[in-house]
Amino acid sequence: MDKHKVAGHSSVLLANIIFGVGVPVTAWLLTDWLTPMTYMAARCVGAALIFWIISLFLPKEKIAGKDLLVIMGGGLLGVVISQTLTAWALYYTTPVYFSVIASLTPVATMLMAALFISEKITMNKAVGVAIGIAGALLGIIITWQSGTGKNDILGISLAVLSLLSWAVYLIITRKVSQKYSAVSQMKWIFLISTIAVLPFAWHEFPHTQLFGGEWQAGSWLGWSGMLFIIVFATVAGYFAIPFAMHYLKATTVSIYTNLQPIVASFIAIWIGQDIFTWDKPVALILVLLSAYIVTKENRNEH
Repeated sequence: MDKHKVAGHSSVLLANIIFGVGVPVTAWLLTDWLTPMTYMAARCVGAALIFWIISLFLPKEKIAGKDLLVIMGGGLLGVVISQTLTAWALYYTTPVYFSVIASLTPVATMLMAALFISEKITMNKAVGVAIGIAGALLGIIITWQSGTGKNDILGISLAVLSLLSWAVYLIITRKVSQKYSAVSQMKWIFLISTIAVLPFAWHEFPHTQLFGGEWQAGSWLGWSGMLFIIVFATVAGYFAIPFAMHYLKATTVSIYTNLQPIVASFIAIWIGQDIFTWDKPVALILVLLSAYIVTKENRNEH
C-alpha cells in the first residue's frame, strides 16, 4: 500500500472516530449546557469563522454562480436541516439508538439515489435494505416498551429524517463537491447555515448554562465539549473526509462510517448515558450487515 493510500485510510479512520465521540459529547452538551438550537448556532458560527479565516491564507477559488447556489442550498439541507434534526434527536433519545439509525447512511443514500437520479436497485441491495430496516425497527419496538431516553420514539423518528435529508444532500451536491476545495465549499455552507440558524437561537443563548450562566468550577468542561464539536467534529472532519476521497474510493470511505456507532455506543454506555440491553448489539449487527451488503454491491458494480 503506497503512502498516499495509508494517509487516506488514516485520515478517514481518525475522522470517523472523532464523529463517533462527537455523538455522546453532543448528547451531554444538550443535557447540561445548551439547547438544540444554541448548540447548532454555536457550531455554525464557530465553523464559519474558522473556515473563512483559513480561506484567507489559501489561493482564491472562484465558484460559478449556479454552483454556489447548489453549495448554499446543500448547506441548508445538509447542515441546517439535517444537523438540527440530529441535535433534537439526541435531545430525545440516547446516543446508542441514534448511532444505530445513523449507520443506515449507505442504505439511505442508495434509496435517495434511486429516487432522484434513477440508480438501479438490485436484489442484493434490496436484501440489504430489508436487513437494515429490520435492525432499525428492532430498536424502535424495544424502545416502545421500555426506552431510556426522554422520548425514544420521537428521537428515533427525528434521526431517520436527519439521515434522509443528509442522503439527499450527498446526492444533489455530489457533482459540485468534486469541482471545488473543501474550504471553498465549507466557508459558504457554514455562512449560510449561520444566517439561517442564528435568528432562531439568539433569544435562547442567555438562558443556557454555557452562555448565560455564571462561570463555575466546571464551566471549562462545557466549553471544552463545545470546542471539541466545533474544531474536531466539524472543521477537522470536513477536512479529513475530502482528503481521503482524493486517494480512496467513495465506497471504501463509506464503509468507515460503520465505526461511528461502535465508538459512540461504547462511550455512551461506559459513561452512563445509556445502558446495555440485548437489542442494541443485535440491531447494530443487522444495520452494519445491511451497510456492508449495499456498499459491497456498489463496489462490484464499479
